[in-house]
Amino acid sequence: MSELCLVLNLGSSSFKAALVDPTGAFPWQKSRSLESSDNLEQVLDDWLVPELEPFRDHIELIAHRIVHGGEQFTAPTLIEPNVEATLQELIPLAPLHNPPALRGLAWARHWAPSAPQWACFDTAFHSSLPTSASSYAIPTELRRQGFRRFGFHGINHQHVSETVAKQWQQQGKDPSQLRLISAHLGAGASLAAIRGGSCIDTTMGFTPLEGLVMATRSGSVDPGLLLALMREGYSADQIASILQEQSGLKGLSDLSGNMQDIRAEALAGHDGAAMALAVFKHRLLQLIGSMAASLHGVDVLALTGGIGEHDGALQRELRVELAWLTDLEITVIPADEEGMIARLCRRSRSQSQSAAVG
Repeated sequence: MSELCLVLNLGSSSFKAALVDPTGAFPWQKSRSLESSDNLEQVLDDWLVPELEPFRDHIELIAHRIVHGGEQFTAPTLIEPNVEATLQELIPLAPLHNPPALRGLAWARHWAPSAPQWACFDTAFHSSLPTSASSYAIPTELRRQGFRRFGFHGINHQHVSETVAKQWQQQGKDPSQLRLISAHLGAGASLAAIRGGSCIDTTMGFTPLEGLVMATRSGSVDPGLLLALMREGYSADQIASILQEQSGLKGLSDLSGNMQDIRAEALAGHDGAAMALAVFKHRLLQLIGSMAASLHGVDVLALTGGIGEHDGALQRELRVELAWLTDLEITVIPADEEGMIARLCRRSRSQSQSAAVG
């Protein structure tokens, strides 16, 4: 059996795990939902350990998805004590996502103490953003404190970028000239403008709230609206709940954050569902246009994520609505976060080993 990379992708409400061999194949992969009442370590012991036991002696490294790497981590990183300490300090930047990932890291170190552990960051692919794209127009003092645009979904955006570049190369085209918009559309949603493999713009910002309409997240809203809510007496926690859990497709429809449900109800004549679809599509088209402007034109729009891959109606609508972008190719690229995490960590480990030998 080939040497395997164990990928642990722990989120706030879901858990994905996979074993990836050096060819990119998956000898094993599973996912499950997590409830707030779950004891994470108990879940890992009771559910994951029995599944992994047949493969245990063949796991050569363990790779973790970390949502937020701040400004410090812009590439896959070997987890050492000082790195883990810094990651703990970054928890306020992603309070829902980074803590379970770090608990998974601690668990894995106990379960397989001899296996090196690597962290792969969702923000890293966006570290190439120019200052004009990463900066908010706020006072210098605040910008120096780290209040800036980071971007997210970077692992899958990079997978999309590399996949489309390979397709272009096979067609005899120069990938360094590729102008690509990667559209990660799922419960969370973001766009990335990618030129020649480097991200130059994206729709998410300091947090994953900015940008597109999502399942329960609002996307961009006028900051003045938030100030008005504060003046009405809403607390920071109440506003966070509204924007993160009660908005998006769910808030617009008063039904659900699930796009399949929204589509079905809209066809049945539900006004709220129809409005949710209209607002979702309007914002999506608006921001595709902004990404195209950043790229000075666009060659390929790649749809990925649960909605991007499976919503045929949206795919057809985009082909009609974006006809003004002449020569635009619209393609579908299945998401592969776990495979990309394994590839990135193996690359970085190989580079580290080469540098040590050199």
